[in-house]
Amino acid sequence: MTSGTVSVERDGHVLLIGLNRPHKRNSFDRAMLTDLSRAYALLESDPELRAGVLFAHGDHFTAGLDLVDVGPGVASGELAFPEDGRDPFRFDGTWTTPLVAVAHGWCMTLGIELLLAADIRIAAAGTRFTQMEVLRGIYPFGGATIRLPREAGWGNAMRWLLTGDEFDAVEAHRIGLVQEIADDATAALARAREIAQRIAERAAPLGVRATLASAHLARDQGEAAAAERLAPVVRELFASADAAEGVQSFIERRPARFEGR
Repeated sequence: MTSGTVSVERDGHVLLIGLNRPHKRNSFDRAMLTDLSRAYALLESDPELRAGVLFAHGDHFTAGLDLVDVGPGVASGELAFPEDGRDPFRFDGTWTTPLVAVAHGWCMTLGIELLLAADIRIAAAGTRFTQMEVLRGIYPFGGATIRLPREAGWGNAMRWLLTGDEFDAVEAHRIGLVQEIADDATAALARAREIAQRIAERAAPLGVRATLASAHLARDQGEAAAAERLAPVVRELFASADAAEGVQSFIERRPARFEGR
């Protein structure tokens, strides 16, 4: 499915997606963007997958884009993603499978944007962040100008977007870029896998998808649009086998066994 710059491994209902170009500090060339695009398509299309974890092999999450390889395509408007893939910046259509992202080492430019595109973010202590496009004569075009002000607040976002300065995991946690800090890269990945497994094994798949869809609708089209869908969707969920199992497991005081139907 991929050319090897992104690893893909199943762990039950969880898909582990690993950035795998460590000799280049996981900087993204066109092949790697294509590989991530296809990995995300698998995560969204396979009904057996209930959560994903994005992480990186080697010493760093990513040094960002390999501008020597990718730059000409960006400048000419010819940087396209495969027909059997999804936008690696996650701007194309609906995304319904939760993604937990893990950063360690350097998390530069595109790396921050990959975190912002995920649903839950973990960082290892010692992770170094920078959105340094303005220092290279360009600007963030993978979503940071849209998502970071929303997540961190205007002033916090502009502090780092407009200067290109480096910041640490403590600051990333303060502004909401990450939700948790783990002791090191190993612990961060373990924590991300734990969270993904909790979603995949304990939560009802239909309920998770409906929750994400409602939150996305509120964010993208406003609270009124989301509120209009609350009652119709919950009626659909109450008619599902998973809802019946949820009620029965409550009565019997046992863990629910959801099947996503």
